[in-house]
Amino acid sequence: MTWGSRFLPFADVASAELPLSRLLRLSLIQVSVGMCLVLLVGTLNRVMIVELGVPATLVGVMLALPLLAAPFRALIGHKSDTHKSALGWRRVPYIYIGTMVQFGGLAIMPFAILVLAGAQEAYDERVWLGQPAAALAFLLVGAGLHTTQTVGLALATDLTKPEQQPNVVGLMYVMLLLGSITAAFFFGWALEPFSQGRLIQVIQGMAVITILLNFTALWKQEARIPHWRRTEPATPDPTFRESWNLFLGKERTVLRLVAVGLGTLAFSMSDIVLEPYGGEVLKLGVGTTTMLSAIMAFGSLLGFAYASYILSLGADPFRMASLGALIGLPAYALIIFAAGSDTPSIFTLGVLLAGIGTGLFGHGTLTATMQLAPTGQVGIAMGAWGAVQATSQGVGATIGGIIRDVARGLDVGLSLPGTASGYVIIFALELALMAATLAAMWPLLRREPD
Repeated sequence: MTWGSRFLPFADVASAELPLSRLLRLSLIQVSVGMCLVLLVGTLNRVMIVELGVPATLVGVMLALPLLAAPFRALIGHKSDTHKSALGWRRVPYIYIGTMVQFGGLAIMPFAILVLAGAQEAYDERVWLGQPAAALAFLLVGAGLHTTQTVGLALATDLTKPEQQPNVVGLMYVMLLLGSITAAFFFGWALEPFSQGRLIQVIQGMAVITILLNFTALWKQEARIPHWRRTEPATPDPTFRESWNLFLGKERTVLRLVAVGLGTLAFSMSDIVLEPYGGEVLKLGVGTTTMLSAIMAFGSLLGFAYASYILSLGADPFRMASLGALIGLPAYALIIFAAGSDTPSIFTLGVLLAGIGTGLFGHGTLTATMQLAPTGQVGIAMGAWGAVQATSQGVGATIGGIIRDVARGLDVGLSLPGTASGYVIIFALELALMAATLAAMWPLLRREPD
């Protein structure tokens, strides 16, 4: 624990009242979120497209379905801010419910995916049964993820002093990245060689791990104060509209959220096609392409660690986010170049840089949003940031899947393999969105005094 306090990013937020061991246990919620995101975005999209032969457009739609719950993150955060429970909890009931919903989605997901792909004797049922069942599974997992992540982050900030809240949220995201890296290595090992039986075991094993991690994380974290034991005079809770208007009343909040949306869209459009790109164009195996999620997460961890140091010195968080978008330009240029060079190392370097840019951008915008949070309304601020980010990720994943299928074999005027054209168009569009993000953030940058 002493070593962790010295070297783990944001670990200096620990105190005698809130020891690092308790913080790390609470962060297990983020670990489970990171593992599940790697399973969905990193592993299943590759398996469904390459091994099971599901069209990328359909995969993109399925992976975007969890984002239907994203716009409700602000409402969920507000409800957890004002919830009154007979047991005296505000945050815990929402995290329990989110965990069970996520468990249910993961429990039925592997069988729904196999029916969707027409595996074994399920070919005739792939449309009328496979598509609705898979859609339900992905939707349940998404609803559970958004609920547990939003309310878990709000609970983490509740336990710390106001000046330390951005740091503790940063620690939560570092643990998410560590969970992502661990899961990427595990899934790559567990699915090599690939079989339908192994797929079922891995996904349902993830369901059990989600229950264990989240329930362990919540043990004795939130104090129980039933409403009949409160001595302060009761005051009416603000409505969601009142809280939302108060949040939007902060300076340039809308422009900040627009910048978050543009940047997230730029970094996420290739999420579901990176691994298929590595397998189809660069001829990499399942285990190797799954490691891309670990490389991306490691780069994000480096970005978070650097950002934590710089922001602790008082730097402008939107300057840090702008640096992340700037790094994204050479990152995706290298990924495009890898298709024509047949050099996997160039591709790996591009993925690493993209991860670093994602970490810098995410940390910068997250810290800026935390600074905007009205007093006592951390949940709605975290929900707004998460809603914009998650919605942009879903839109990006859908657009990426559609472009990959529609532009397949299209002549883009470059000497590239025929299978690479759709992927290259996606990466080029991300470069354009990076430039748009930098333009949107320019008015938000803090001007240095003369």
